[in-house]
Amino acid sequence: MFDTEGDFNYNGDMSKMTPVLEAMSRLDEVWGEIDDARELSREQLIAIDSAIGMVKRRLDAVHVDVAAEISRESRPELGADSLAKQQGYRSPAKLIAATTGMSTGDATRLIKVGEATAPRTDLLGERLPPRYPLVREALATGTLSATVAGLIVAVLDRCRVAAGYERTAEGERILVEAATGLAVDEVRKLIVRAEAWLDPDGVEPRAEEQRSQRSVTLFERDGMVHLNALLDPESAAPVVAAIRGFVSAAFAARKDQTDADAPDADRRSVPMIQADALSLFCAHLLGCEGQTSPLAGATVVVRMNLNDLESGTGSATVDGIEQPISISAARRMAADGGVIPCVLGGDSTVLDWGRRKRLFTRAQRLALVERDGGCAMCGLPPEMTRAHHIQWWKRHRGRTDLSNGVLLCESCHHRIHDNGWQVTVDGVGTKSAVWFTPPPHVDPSGTPRRGGRGRFDIAA
Repeated sequence: MFDTEGDFNYNGDMSKMTPVLEAMSRLDEVWGEIDDARELSREQLIAIDSAIGMVKRRLDAVHVDVAAEISRESRPELGADSLAKQQGYRSPAKLIAATTGMSTGDATRLIKVGEATAPRTDLLGERLPPRYPLVREALATGTLSATVAGLIVAVLDRCRVAAGYERTAEGERILVEAATGLAVDEVRKLIVRAEAWLDPDGVEPRAEEQRSQRSVTLFERDGMVHLNALLDPESAAPVVAAIRGFVSAAFAARKDQTDADAPDADRRSVPMIQADALSLFCAHLLGCEGQTSPLAGATVVVRMNLNDLESGTGSATVDGIEQPISISAARRMAADGGVIPCVLGGDSTVLDWGRRKRLFTRAQRLALVERDGGCAMCGLPPEMTRAHHIQWWKRHRGRTDLSNGVLLCESCHHRIHDNGWQVTVDGVGTKSAVWFTPPPHVDPSGTPRRGGRGRFDIAA
């Protein structure tokens, strides 16, 4: 408690404010009699910073309860008697934002945490435990902040129906334990993986939504070309691996510099090196003759569980990318060159560590262009296609020869893998023909359709 002079006076009575007062007492103790923070020792700075964190978390526990109650007293059915409206605000979030200086969005999340962790009552007025009791306990003990609790509550609410009661409760326990001591940015990475575990069937729809939002825009301004990219995890994986590999190679080369202070020494920042990497890769592609770019051994590694791979459900992860990908996306990526599939058993032991896929040579690609004329399925020009194995190199032990190769654009590659089209080659060499057999939901008769040498209408 505080007396009339504003001094701290803790009387020892247990109340909702007791943990807050204890935390403040600890802060006062470690701060001591020093007036200026510049006079604090390093040990004192660390101790005070820790004490401030505890005060804020203990206050959060009180604030979420108060926010939930303000929201309850401002529910729409109260009309003019709504607490928020009586105070001149349109909503409880607006009221809290104005009185605390936080954003309306943060106030809304604070209310949601309070509602998710407040004790409940049934229709008969009997008290029920909170929706998320472990989150409430972590808030009360100062283990989690309201921000972290909000992230956990949000993902549990999103997945609650799909995951079921038991899996949701287990997810709450794991998240509360794992989030302890982590910064908010690290918790966000944890949440992404938790969502894939709670709702594995939702990974594919989320991946499709993300894929539909991918974009790269180019424009010029003030003599510079601006490039903005928004990439889904599957599209971003090779980009991230290649650019990071180039950066690693650049820093490794700096160690061999004889004179770091020389006028021509490499002093590029990481963003500059990344820009140079993109330029080099594109220039290499335009004049590619089989040379390799300096990527310091960079490759794309896709990690998946064997059971998920066989069943086609669940999710996979890509080294260097936080967002999980669907198993179908992992399969598509494993069919491409330069991707190492890492298939894990139930106990996460490596069962099959694939080797780098053997790519079609430049001569073979030219032969495929002569045979297919571009995308063998829809007829897009050759420069918009890639050579793909019909029988996958890893999964089916497919060979890298013309009879097992086909030119496909990115869209048709997805369509074949996602919808179950069958691809066969009839004949030998560049005079052979590519045939596409549609899945039953496209054409129940299963009549093969010839592709290559012109446009191919894929409409059912």
